[in-house]
Formats: sequence, C-alpha cells, structure tokens
Amino acid sequence: MAFEDTFRLSSHAVIFNHNQDVLVLKANYGEYSWGLPGGALDPGETIHDALYRECIEELGCEVEVKYLSGVYYHSAYNSQAFIFRCEIKDDHKIQLSDEHSEFRYSPLDQLSTVQQKKVADCRNYNGNVLSGKF
Repeated sequence: MAFEDTFRLSSHAVIFNHNQDVLVLKANYGEYSWGLPGGALDPGETIHDALYRECIEELGCEVEVKYLSGVYYHSAYNSQAFIFRCEIKDDHKIQLSDEHSEFRYSPLDQLSTVQQKKVADCRNYNGNVLSGKF
C-alpha cells in the first residue's frame, strides 16, 4: 500500500435491548440500507472519538462503551470497521438525525450476513478481540 492510497476506518456501536435484539438505523442515503450506528473517522480522531461523535450525531444521545469486540476488513470499501459493545442509558431517548429515517431493534437472523457475523462476535465476546474479512 502506497502512502497516497486511500484507506478508511470506521467505528460502530452494537447496542442490544432486553431481548438481545440489536439497534439498527435505516439510512437516508446510498441504498437506504439498515446498519449499526457509527461511521467514518474524521482526520485526527481516535476510534473512540469517532464512535462517541457518530452516536451523538445519529442517535442524539451518548453511549457507554463496554468493550471493543472486533475489527473487520471490508474489501468493497477498502476499510477497517471497529465494532464496540455499547449501552444507552435507560432514561435517554433516541432522536435520529436527518441521516436516518427509522430505527428498530432487530433479531440477529434478520440482519445481513456481514452484520450477523459482527453482532454475533460481539454478543459472544470472551475477552479476545476478533477480526474478519468480507
């Protein structure tokens, strides 16, 4: 990889409800797909900085990070995605930004194959950060 090549990093939150369904957001851009809260790092940000900023922007509330569960390479975007287990305080209400039109808590089997892998790894976290390629 050359110095001038583009390589992306992103941070995403896995947030479960009491039924162990995961929070997903429907994008108002691209293919209007459902995905985990989070997004790309801005210049000068750490993976934690980006996670906190993206969650405040997209959810309208802060998250509490429990652990980093995995780092996954996405060949379609030449990107590494950092996946964090997070929680929202019970008294905070989700207020979506204009980037997303809806949110829901989804069972694992209703997620894409890629999302299923990342969320299952997070749910089954045993103290070891995992990695994978898609």
